[in-house]
Amino acid sequence: MASRYPKFRNDRAVAEIRFGVTEFNCIGVSPPHDHPHVYINMGDNDTVLCPYCATRYRHDARLAAFEAVPPDCLFLDPEAG
Repeated sequence: MASRYPKFRNDRAVAEIRFGVTEFNCIGVSPPHDHPHVYINMGDNDTVLCPYCATRYRHDARLAAFEAVPPDCLFLDPEAG
Protein backbone atom coordinates (compact mmCIF):
# COMPACT_ATOMS: atom_id res chain seq x y z
CA MET A 1 0.00 0.00 0.00
CA ALA A 2 1.40 3.39 -1.00
CA SER A 3 1.82 6.05 1.66
CA ARG A 4 -0.51 9.03 1.34
CA TYR A 5 2.40 11.23 2.40
CA PRO A 6 5.27 12.03 0.05
CA LYS A 7 8.74 10.77 0.95
CA PHE A 8 11.81 12.95 0.66
CA ARG A 9 15.51 12.06 0.63
CA ASN A 10 18.73 14.06 0.72
CA ASP A 11 21.28 12.04 -1.27
CA ARG A 12 23.28 15.15 -2.22
CA ALA A 13 23.32 16.66 1.29
CA VAL A 14 21.68 19.88 0.13
CA ALA A 15 21.25 22.60 2.75
CA GLU A 16 17.45 22.71 2.39
CA ILE A 17 14.60 20.91 0.64
CA ARG A 18 11.45 22.85 -0.29
CA PHE A 19 8.07 21.25 -1.00
CA GLY A 20 4.34 21.96 -0.96
CA VAL A 21 3.12 19.84 1.97
CA THR A 22 3.18 20.09 5.75
CA GLU A 23 3.04 16.33 6.42
CA PHE A 24 5.61 14.00 4.89
CA ASN A 25 8.14 11.23 5.50
CA CYS A 26 11.89 11.75 5.60
CA ILE A 27 13.97 8.70 4.65
CA GLY A 28 17.43 10.30 4.92
CA VAL A 29 19.09 8.93 1.80
CA SER A 30 18.07 6.37 -0.79
CA PRO A 31 17.80 2.71 0.23
CA PRO A 32 19.62 0.65 1.30
CA HIS A 33 21.30 3.40 3.39
CA ASP A 34 18.08 5.09 4.46
CA HIS A 35 17.19 5.78 8.09
CA PRO A 36 13.80 4.78 9.54
CA HIS A 37 11.10 6.50 7.48
CA VAL A 38 10.05 9.27 9.85
CA TYR A 39 6.61 10.89 9.64
CA ILE A 40 6.92 14.65 10.18
CA ASN A 41 4.03 17.05 10.73
CA MET A 42 5.22 20.66 10.43
CA GLY A 43 2.10 22.12 12.03
CA ASP A 44 2.29 25.92 11.69
CA ASN A 45 6.07 25.97 11.20
CA ASP A 46 7.66 27.07 7.92
CA THR A 47 10.76 24.93 8.49
CA VAL A 48 11.59 21.78 10.40
CA LEU A 49 14.65 19.55 10.89
CA CYS A 50 14.48 15.78 10.60
CA PRO A 51 15.29 14.31 14.03
CA TYR A 52 17.42 11.55 12.44
CA CYS A 53 19.46 13.24 9.73
CA ALA A 54 18.95 16.96 10.48
CA THR A 55 17.85 17.72 6.91
CA ARG A 56 16.12 21.12 6.88
CA TYR A 57 12.71 21.07 5.22
CA ARG A 58 10.85 24.24 4.18
CA HIS A 59 7.20 24.47 3.19
CA ASP A 60 6.63 26.36 -0.08
CA ALA A 61 2.92 26.77 -0.90
CA ARG A 62 3.78 27.43 -4.57
CA LEU A 63 4.82 23.77 -4.96
CA ALA A 64 2.50 20.78 -5.40
CA ALA A 65 2.32 17.95 -2.84
CA PHE A 66 4.62 15.61 -4.76
CA GLU A 67 7.01 18.30 -5.97
CA ALA A 68 10.37 19.25 -4.43
CA VAL A 69 13.24 21.67 -4.95
CA PRO A 70 15.67 20.16 -5.77
CA PRO A 71 13.44 17.75 -7.74
CA ASP A 72 15.55 14.64 -7.09
CA CYS A 73 14.84 14.91 -3.35
CA LEU A 74 11.36 13.45 -3.89
CA PHE A 75 11.61 9.68 -3.35
CA LEU A 76 9.28 7.54 -5.44
CA ASP A 77 9.30 4.10 -3.83
CA PRO A 78 9.35 1.46 -6.59
CA GLU A 79 7.89 -1.11 -4.18
CA ALA A 80 4.90 1.00 -3.19
CA GLY A 81 2.51 -0.10 -5.93
